[in-house]
Amino acid sequence: MPDKPTDASASPAPAPRTKHAQLARPDLGEFNRHELAILGAPCGSIKQLTARLLPLLTPTLRVAYVDADHAAGDDAAQGGNGGQDAILQAGATAELTDKITFARLDTKRGFDKFSQPEWLHHQSLVLVNGNHFRARQQLVILDPAKPVEKKLDRLTDVRALLLPEGVTEVPAYLRAHLGEANVPIIPLHDLETLAELILQEWHAAAPPLRGLVLAGGRSQRMGQDKGKLSYHQGQEQRARAAELLAGFCQDVHVSCRPDQVVELEYAGLRPLPDTFADLGPLSGLLSAFRLDPNAAWLVVACDLPFLSETTLSHLVEHRQPARMATAYQSPENEWPEPLITIWEPSSYGTLLRFLSLGYSCPRKSLINSDIELLPPPAPAELRNVNTPEEAEQARQELG
Repeated sequence: MPDKPTDASASPAPAPRTKHAQLARPDLGEFNRHELAILGAPCGSIKQLTARLLPLLTPTLRVAYVDADHAAGDDAAQGGNGGQDAILQAGATAELTDKITFARLDTKRGFDKFSQPEWLHHQSLVLVNGNHFRARQQLVILDPAKPVEKKLDRLTDVRALLLPEGVTEVPAYLRAHLGEANVPIIPLHDLETLAELILQEWHAAAPPLRGLVLAGGRSQRMGQDKGKLSYHQGQEQRARAAELLAGFCQDVHVSCRPDQVVELEYAGLRPLPDTFADLGPLSGLLSAFRLDPNAAWLVVACDLPFLSETTLSHLVEHRQPARMATAYQSPENEWPEPLITIWEPSSYGTLLRFLSLGYSCPRKSLINSDIELLPPPAPAELRNVNTPEEAEQARQELG
């Protein structure tokens, strides 16, 4: 039979139905973005090595340790309470104890691949007892009493081999498993070299920096779009902010409302329409992390006409990727200034958590989190312009 004639007026076929939204996911391991399992030695030796390494790592990183409790497990297997205190035994599902110098949370909640990163997302590095748990990178101690021959499936990305005193050879089975991989071999007692290796690799894996200009506000006090105002040789402020960020970021997006997309494209800018509506600056920030949850976002508001490359350079040079964010202290008070800040990937979960508690102010997230707070080198450059009177004054001062 001949083919049926095509009806040019027919509607296009509907897009195939998808059950779930296509979301970019954070690049997490079992416990954290950055995790190292230590194996190849008895559990006590692994914990002792961790305790000796921590003073060399913690000045820079926020480090957590993951282990299992043999005694509690054995007790539970024999019908005991498995280390639970009276409150958990009585039926509580969790107990939060303020120990004055630290806090402890005992919970019966399952320890699974979703809760582990959630509990530990504030940490910049997680060290793991590899005898009990997996991590996507490993340190292997070559203790003859604890060979790893039966755990080769756990050795997916070995970062160093550690030689205890008296051990000089790498076992043939391990050499064969590693193949052509150029794995450093370090004496177990040389903690300084091991710590330096961990820190170097951590910094080398720091998230890339992307730029975000916040230009999606309604500009109600100004009476016109603040991003379109010009203070520098006819250049719109949103374009100037993007140009400043371009010198420090792999790319720059302009946060906007959906109705602004076309005009931004015509202006030669890269629009990022809000996918979280009516949350003020938080809309743009969350939309950026939805686009790429594995990048750090250098965020700048479009109403900072005095901002210079020098102030941005100072912020980037003093960035601390191990903290949730790096921000300037406001010239007006002791609080952080959220709209010229480097937000690290770990801040995504924190911002969503504050939103779930009814707070849409990014500054509140900064105030209540572990951040690097810097005094601005030129405080006047953090001055924003919100009204026609302030805009006119700024034009006079900038000439």
